[in-house]
Amino acid sequence: MKALITGASSGIGLEMAKYLARQKCELILVARNKEKLEELQKTLPTKVKIIALDLSDIQMVKELYVLTKNDDIDILINNAGFGSCGYFEDEPLSNDINMIKTNVIAVHMLTKSFLKDMEKKNSGYILNVSSSAGFMPGGPLMATYYATKSYVYSLSNAIYHELKRKKSKVSISVLCPGPVKTNFNNVAHVKFSVKPMSAKEVAKEGIDGMFKKKLLIIPGTKMKLTKFFSRFVPTKALLSMTYKIQKRKMR
Repeated sequence: MKALITGASSGIGLEMAKYLARQKCELILVARNKEKLEELQKTLPTKVKIIALDLSDIQMVKELYVLTKNDDIDILINNAGFGSCGYFEDEPLSNDINMIKTNVIAVHMLTKSFLKDMEKKNSGYILNVSSSAGFMPGGPLMATYYATKSYVYSLSNAIYHELKRKKSKVSISVLCPGPVKTNFNNVAHVKFSVKPMSAKEVAKEGIDGMFKKKLLIIPGTKMKLTKFFSRFVPTKALLSMTYKIQKRKMR
């Protein structure tokens, strides 16, 4: 099998690459940092192709598909993404736009392009990495990030049902982890008030769930319980709780 992973130079994406490599999958690894990709390439016991580009550039997203459309991709993992923490009006608009392009538009474009190819051969797996933020009503102090992850969560759910209706053998899953110990925290300028899961744990649960064709993959018992009980909490109360959690994260 051959897998394409975005955001593969660190964190969850890197651990997914390692996990799939141990299962003898050929890999196409995508990230902005070419040096980190080259370092990772040397350590993996499988055939690895690296592509260094910025997914916040829509033209580069188009180029990525052109570069890989003939590689017969069996697994697409949309993992690239970033966030930031602060009051909505204080965050630079350019940062918001780049976040939307990376977390939403790139995921949308790659999912649509590779889904069409997978449907032609009636096989394949797509794993979109969202977040526990994706099923919350909003994220005060991380407004744009929460909104982007809600988009990924909603899109993946809808496509799953469409594929089921068509009796397609193509599978789409959405991974929604809670706090994870990755470089995301440094980029977003946050620190967690609860112990985060390791990227290795999340990567394994995500890949295993994808191969089992699960729709929703929530690593860890705490986050599963959080999603269950959040259904019984009024929206305004959830927003207040989220604000307080984000406020504690800010450095």
